[in-house]
Amino acid sequence: MSTPKSFPRPSVSQIIATGAEFGLALTQERAAEFGEIMEGSFAAYDLCESLEEVVPQPSFPRRLIAKTPDHPLKAWYATCQCEGAENGPLAGKTVALKDNIFLAGIPMANGSSILEGFIPKRDATVVTRLLQAGASIAGKAVCENFCMSGASFTSASGMVLNPHDVTRSAGGSSSGCAALVANGDVDLAVGGDQGGSIRIPSSHCGIVGMKPTHGLVPYTGAMPIEATLDHVGPMTRTLRDNALMLGVIAGPDGLDPRQNGMPAQDYLGAMGRGPKGLRVGVLDEGFTVEHMQPDVAEMVRGCAETLRKAGVEVVSVSIPEHKIADKVWAPIGLEGLTRQMMEGLGMGFNWRGQYAPELMEAMEGWRERAEELPVTLQISLLAGSWVLGQRHGKTYAKAQNLSLQMRAAYDAALSTVDALLMPTLPYVAPKLPDAETSLIDFMQRALGVNVSTSQFDVTGHPALTVPCGALDGLPVGAMLVGPWYGEAALYRIASALME
Repeated sequence: MSTPKSFPRPSVSQIIATGAEFGLALTQERAAEFGEIMEGSFAAYDLCESLEEVVPQPSFPRRLIAKTPDHPLKAWYATCQCEGAENGPLAGKTVALKDNIFLAGIPMANGSSILEGFIPKRDATVVTRLLQAGASIAGKAVCENFCMSGASFTSASGMVLNPHDVTRSAGGSSSGCAALVANGDVDLAVGGDQGGSIRIPSSHCGIVGMKPTHGLVPYTGAMPIEATLDHVGPMTRTLRDNALMLGVIAGPDGLDPRQNGMPAQDYLGAMGRGPKGLRVGVLDEGFTVEHMQPDVAEMVRGCAETLRKAGVEVVSVSIPEHKIADKVWAPIGLEGLTRQMMEGLGMGFNWRGQYAPELMEAMEGWRERAEELPVTLQISLLAGSWVLGQRHGKTYAKAQNLSLQMRAAYDAALSTVDALLMPTLPYVAPKLPDAETSLIDFMQRALGVNVSTSQFDVTGHPALTVPCGALDGLPVGAMLVGPWYGEAALYRIASALME
């Protein structure tokens, strides 16, 4: 019995037209011959389409409770009941997932109306690990529209409000995660970070957020923006829970090419040893980035004195590349998201691991609904597409090479200290926009806050933000950055700031 055809075959005229797109001048006769030869390949396609993909079934039952339920901070996209193992290091802990992370059977929108109605078929690796460790997943937290904002006002479901002042941004793009954790709705959350999206909302909401070393935590089952920038990590109220959670979700899963085999460490045990004897460099350039609020800088400088009292040696460090590395993000992020997230329908090509064809199907019609894309993504897509058309990926390639130079500059400084210290953000949570806000101001509020966070998505270094005080009731975050896989030392140092 022959395999049924899975798609229409091209006519001779269609083969000629397709060839012309690649600069081929095919005659009718030549195109007909090509069509006969291609039939063998198309038959292989038919066979692949007819085969059933084995999708791992979730080990723990779950049920949807409500979609976009009422919440004072508008932070839930969906609530559910999904109980993990009876015993484990996270037993009794409740978790929210950023709504770009797959939880099989529970709706996921990634902050967008375009994905409304999408239901993943599989669990992300971090989900499986959390449930096996005894955590209970309480739902999906609102995230910014396609994760393209460092503020909390672009999601299709509406603005997420800051628990410290509901007139202000909760930060983004893991906006709902930070608001729910800070508000006490859940104990833990899994956020995502491509330009600061764990650390920005954590800082604005006064919680602990860790962007781990690139690839330490598997990204399998999370919608990407750009594979070389993608990170997921823990967001928690306490440093202890953060270290405990990272120990659960870190390590290779064999499905994510971002990983290189580094196992999880005992971060909680390391934290217990305290910071005495470690060396921290106060990064000069981290205190003079654009829009730096002087009292934010002063408050974070106060952390240096706290560390000295705890037995940490504190020195000044200068890395001029800090004011360049965030600019290197642009070609990587803009061209990368154009190719992978948009043209590649959320998956892209040329990597070995677990794909999600169901997500690609849900993304197929985005061009017909492009007006529904957030303006942050519309502008990013226009810029990325234009430069790709002009430079054909050469600037992307150069930026990736420059990222290695940026990483080397930080590595050189980190060979003399165990961590760098700087403000996470240059200012406290800004006001949410209103109808009078201009487009330029809107974009500045949405994308202008990551002047000290996006560098470490480019270089892959681990970066931990911890609350270090408040100004007029609004939290200020201090950021510690370490060498690749230096998370344990960051927790040790941060323990002196959160006693």
